[in-house]
Amino acid sequence: MNKKMVFAVVAATVLAFSSMAQAAGELNMYNWGNYTNPELVKKFEEKYDVKMTITDYDSNSTALAKVKAGGHGFDMVVPSATYVPIFIKEDLALEVRPDQMENFKNVAPEWRNPSWDPGRHYSVPWQWGTVGIAVDTEVYKGDINTAAIVLDPPKELAGKINIAPEMGDVLGLALMYVGSEPCTTDKAALKKARDVLMAAKPKWVSMDYGLVEKMPRGDFAAAFYWNGAVFRARLAKPSIKFGYPREGYGLWMDSVVVLKSAKNVENAKLFMNFIMEPENAALISSFARYANGISGSEKFMPEDMKTAPEIIVPDEYKDAGVFLPTCSKEANDYYTAIWTELTK
Repeated sequence: MNKKMVFAVVAATVLAFSSMAQAAGELNMYNWGNYTNPELVKKFEEKYDVKMTITDYDSNSTALAKVKAGGHGFDMVVPSATYVPIFIKEDLALEVRPDQMENFKNVAPEWRNPSWDPGRHYSVPWQWGTVGIAVDTEVYKGDINTAAIVLDPPKELAGKINIAPEMGDVLGLALMYVGSEPCTTDKAALKKARDVLMAAKPKWVSMDYGLVEKMPRGDFAAAFYWNGAVFRARLAKPSIKFGYPREGYGLWMDSVVVLKSAKNVENAKLFMNFIMEPENAALISSFARYANGISGSEKFMPEDMKTAPEIIVPDEYKDAGVFLPTCSKEANDYYTAIWTELTK
């Protein structure tokens, strides 16, 4: 080997070790806003001597677009079940085999082999819940277990409604309300759902996030939103109640996925295993107020979560819950066309 080749090998080796040194001790997570318990982050950092950075996003589509664009520096993302297959199919997710990790034994049986990630080769549970109706019962005292609250509002609530701007959840609700099902490609059903949404929109005040802070201070009196956030809002204002639309409501799960472009893969795998520990999963839930999918975590949770009406679905509405699927391209194109018109 000549001197030039030796120098090149040495330089490459030094560069490789330099890159590893820069990556060591770091972990960058891209997650929904107001969704990550600072105590969980602190505990992980202290246990593994890893500096963890959280960057927020506001929707699945925002997260997907940012990751696809590249140059972001994120190691992990937390997509919903409808988006996990997209990350996998588009080669954005790294197959890190959580099912072979030490703490996978703690994952509840019903979440070990989900349709969106068979066998859990890519993802671990973060939180799961429902999408329903929030109502300030000081303003409206009628039945709140119906999607009509936001899709055909009573006069007391007209002009006082907020809608979570998540396309799949909103279109799914409207389709179930008109007697169809999420991700249908039936044009007649899609037109009915579109017409219902367009007629309802003038009676909404906003399509926005931040219910936890905004609803208790009176920015709106009703909303279509996620159950844990409504739970947190109720803690601030007890007159806020959560309803389960009898026409059908969405079930969802968000899961942690390691990105193919991750610089800190081993730290990301440490974090995955860490959050499958029941006590740590309980920290996730105790902050954002959703269930988590890890067996044994219940005993570490706050007492008020064990009986919360936003977490415990009444028997009469259990059958109305539908796990939102990943739509086909044809269905998604219809969704996008309706959504574009709705959000103009």
